[in-house]
Amino acid sequence: MKKITTLSAYFSHSGNTQVIARQIHEKAGGDLFRIVSKDPYPAEYNAVVERARKELDRDYLPALKTTVADMDAYSRIFIGYPNWWGTVPRPVAAFLSAYDFSGKTIAPFCTHEGSGLGQSIDDIKKACPQSTILEGIAIRGGDVRNAQGPVTAWLKDIDRIMDT
Repeated sequence: MKKITTLSAYFSHSGNTQVIARQIHEKAGGDLFRIVSKDPYPAEYNAVVERARKELDRDYLPALKTTVADMDAYSRIFIGYPNWWGTVPRPVAAFLSAYDFSGKTIAPFCTHEGSGLGQSIDDIKKACPQSTILEGIAIRGGDVRNAQGPVTAWLKDIDRIMDT
């Protein structure tokens, strides 16, 4: 049996990042993993924005509800997140700090409402200095349902589509 080497891990609050994660998973294969904070975020937009800002300002790493059973089994990791305050949400920062990504290849993807990848790639590089960080892709939230073309092109560009 072939060892699975690809993990698509993502944090999604509104569902947009989950849509992109599933598109990537369909093309790249491997396992799909949802990053979930033990303390759920509120549904109301302004409350989420306020909490996210406070967490970022305090460099807070929330406890996560879920864990990857065997991170050593993966060599390619897709990391997905909404762009919050120009970077990864704190649950993603907690995920990145919870595992040793040394020697792994990380391909970031995010959803946003106009800010693109922001400084998230630099922040992932700082969190995972012994990893290879590939070019990321940013998909506007309103475009996620029709993003198969850009996602497929990105996957081809970074040579991550598995042979069918």
